[in-house]
Amino acid sequence: MKINIHRSGRRTALAVALGSALALTATACGDDGSGTGGSKGSEGSGKGEITFWDSNGGVRTDIWKQVIADFEKKYPDIKVNYVGIPAASAQSKYDTAIQGGGLPDVGGVGTAMLAEIAAQGALEPLDGRLEKSSLNGRLSPGLLSVSKAAGGGDTLYQVPTSANNGTLWYRTDLFKKAGLDAPTTWSKFYEAADKLTDKGKNAFGFTIRGGEGSIAPALDAVYGQTGITSFWNGDKTTVNDPKNVAALEKYVALYKKDTPSADVNNDFTKMVAQWDSGTIGMLSHNLGSYQDHLKALGKDKFRGIPNPTMDDGTRVQVSNPVDGLGLFKASKNKAAAWKFIEFALSHEENSKFNESAGQVPANTDAAKDAWIQQSEPTELAAEALNGANTKIVQLPYYLPDWNTISKADNEPNFQKVLLGKMTAKEFLDTLADQLNKAQAEWKQQKG
Repeated sequence: MKINIHRSGRRTALAVALGSALALTATACGDDGSGTGGSKGSEGSGKGEITFWDSNGGVRTDIWKQVIADFEKKYPDIKVNYVGIPAASAQSKYDTAIQGGGLPDVGGVGTAMLAEIAAQGALEPLDGRLEKSSLNGRLSPGLLSVSKAAGGGDTLYQVPTSANNGTLWYRTDLFKKAGLDAPTTWSKFYEAADKLTDKGKNAFGFTIRGGEGSIAPALDAVYGQTGITSFWNGDKTTVNDPKNVAALEKYVALYKKDTPSADVNNDFTKMVAQWDSGTIGMLSHNLGSYQDHLKALGKDKFRGIPNPTMDDGTRVQVSNPVDGLGLFKASKNKAAAWKFIEFALSHEENSKFNESAGQVPANTDAAKDAWIQQSEPTELAAEALNGANTKIVQLPYYLPDWNTISKADNEPNFQKVLLGKMTAKEFLDTLADQLNKAQAEWKQQKG
């Protein structure tokens, strides 16, 4: 059975959750986990079985299974049932389970979906547990603050595991052959995109993300070019500022001119596979695809650098989602579930996980490990995130509607822009109108 929660329902859920308690109607859909979102659950014995949902199943399955094996070795009286869920369907899977039953004990909950899940009363507040934990003082204060803000306030509903960053991957062999400088600025980026394109040889300068997950990289490119450093100007978003409109027009003009036509439907897995196997000069993706490039191309044919700067060296980038783990309120074995979260965030395990994922560890001891310095893309990303010339445009992950607005509502519209069926201005005006309304409602509900 599939339950669709429309935006009005999400907003209602937020209002109730912030006010007192969320009343949810549970419909029997089977229960392979801990129950519905309205259940209070229990601490349990700290032993037995727990269920873990990996919200990036397939991509992170192998490394999570290693972490689980390590955990079960240390805690032989706890068994972890792993369930891998594709990233594209994670939010809808959680929404359905909150309504109908079958929530896990622990789940991967990124900041992009955190506010909506927290608003429905499904997540356990974790501040008190963290204060008493061996992890206290060992997690990045910056990431913890991002997690709290994304949850809609001052309560911690997600323990961050990883920081990501937008990365421009480029083929060093192709750049050298063409006599091009590294694409460190937007001017050099556009020059390379054009010069590396030879359609007769099926060679393209860039691959643009047109399928699932297209909005954040497009916004990154837009704000990166204009230098606008705030997502809001008062109560109105800057997303459709005339400078941003012009930047988006320039960016989408690359489609089919300097990119493959298949890009209009490509999500990150198809885009990465296409780049790894072809003769495309540049790919904008995050640190997570490093291992894929390494296996496909070898270390001498590509490089990963932070997204381009403006010509004066100023770096403006949008905030990237923070990955993390949530403890579900309905869990009947919260003690064992928290042990798993603590273990996954320990120095050794968090380092192992992030080395595999190519991301920046949340555990501050893990962030000092040697592999960070040996992995240039990760080291450069960490430097960019903390650089004096870096300005971060904070995306409004705290809005319960953010994930829906930036995915279901506007990914099809972005494809229309690429295909010439919608102008960049129409696209950004539509996005701005939805965001302004969502912001106004959020403020009203906050009181």
